[in-house]
Amino acid sequence: MATMMASVEQREVLRCDNCSLVQFRTANALCRRCHKSLEVEEPEPAPAPLSLVPQQAPQEEGLQVATAVRDLRRVRNLSQRQLAARMNVPRTYISKIENGKAMPTLSSLDRLAKALQVEISALLRDANTRHRDETAVLMADPFLAEIAAYTSQLDALQRSIFLNHVRELAAGRRRTA
Repeated sequence: MATMMASVEQREVLRCDNCSLVQFRTANALCRRCHKSLEVEEPEPAPAPLSLVPQQAPQEEGLQVATAVRDLRRVRNLSQRQLAARMNVPRTYISKIENGKAMPTLSSLDRLAKALQVEISALLRDANTRHRDETAVLMADPFLAEIAAYTSQLDALQRSIFLNHVRELAAGRRRTA
């Protein structure tokens, strides 16, 4: 009786954080050399503070893709598992990309962009340019531009309530469209 193996392209390649052995993912998720777990479960980060235009801390050059993936995933209200399912990859791969431990290949960048519904260039731009472009798109809408002028006058609780209502309206519009 023969066992059907997945093709090499479909298997996940991992580096053990303990002994640095590069290997395919094992069925039991343990390193072949040191037998330590290859799984790095990360708790979902707490939601970022609500604001109309997200603020970013300065990032190192190598983390631009990581920050872009995390930001775009959060903006689209996706968990790492949901994004991984859209790409047909393990959740740990998304985690490693977001934490700068893995750099996606060109084909993975293409699948990431499709899963996040953006152009590949959006994943490669620095955070300041990306946020400036996103803000410009939002402010092109006259209604949103008018509302933005008033959001600075709201306290944190009022802004949170307001943005939650806007999210609910937008989600409702997407479901009915």
